[in-house]
Amino acid sequence: MNEGWARRVSDVAVLTGRSLVHIRREPLQLSDVTVQPVLFTLLFVYVFGAGIVLPGGGSYTAFGIAGLLALNLTTSSMGTAAGLSTDLNGGVVDRFRTLPMWPPAVLVGRTLADLLTAVLCCLIVAATGYVIGWHPETGIASTLAGFGVFLLFSYALTWGCACLGVVSKGVESAQGIGLLILFPLSFVSNALVATAHMPTILRVIADWNPVSAVTAAARELFGNPNPSSMSPAWPMQHPVAASLLWSVTLLAIFAPLAAHLYRRRTTD
Repeated sequence: MNEGWARRVSDVAVLTGRSLVHIRREPLQLSDVTVQPVLFTLLFVYVFGAGIVLPGGGSYTAFGIAGLLALNLTTSSMGTAAGLSTDLNGGVVDRFRTLPMWPPAVLVGRTLADLLTAVLCCLIVAATGYVIGWHPETGIASTLAGFGVFLLFSYALTWGCACLGVVSKGVESAQGIGLLILFPLSFVSNALVATAHMPTILRVIADWNPVSAVTAAARELFGNPNPSSMSPAWPMQHPVAASLLWSVTLLAIFAPLAAHLYRRRTTD
C-alpha cells in the first residue's frame, strides 16, 4: 500500500473512531439499534403473530425475525443522514477542511461506524428472536450468509442516506424526508406480512421492493418460512441474486453521488 492510500485508510479509521466515541459519550444514540429492535420484535411477533396465518403454514416467529431485521436496519439507516447533517450544519466539517485529510473520509468513516451499529442491531434482533423461539434451520455458513446479505444492504442504504444528509439544511428535514422514503420502503414489502393477499398493484411493488428481496433471501438462507417463494416475480424466485444486485446497484449509484454532493457543498 503506497503512502497516499495509507493516509486515506488512517483518515477513515480516525473518523470512524470519532463517530464511535460520540456514541460512547451519548449511548442513547444507539436506541434505534438496541431498544427499538427488542420492542419491535416483541410487539410485532406477539401482536401480528396472534392474527396472521401464513400461506403454506409455519410459525410467525420464524417468519417474522428476518422481516424485523429488515425493518430495523432500514429505518435505523436514517442515523447516517442525521449525523452528517449535524456535522455539515454545525461547522464541524469546516474545521475538517483546514486539515490535511482525504475529504471523502468524512463520508466513509460515518458509513463504516453505522455499519458497526448495524452489526449490533443484527445481534440484538437475533438474540431476542432466539429467546422467544426463533432459530435458523440451516448450517452456520448459510446463517452467516443471511446476516451478511442484510449488512450489505444496510451499508448500501447508508450511502443513500448520506446523500440526504449532505443536501439537507437541518437534521429535522433529513429525518423527515428519510421517514417519508424509508417507512413505505419497509412496510410495502414482505417483511411483516405475506404479499399474496395484497391488492395487485401493491403486490407487484412489494415483490420488486429491494427490502422484500433481502428479506426473502435471508429467510431462504435461514431455512425459515418464505411464502414469497410462491410468487412468480423474478426477485422472489431468485432472492439471493436479487438482493445482491440491489445492494451493489445502490452502492454504485449512491457512493459516487454522495462524494459528488459532498465535494460540491464543501467547495468554496
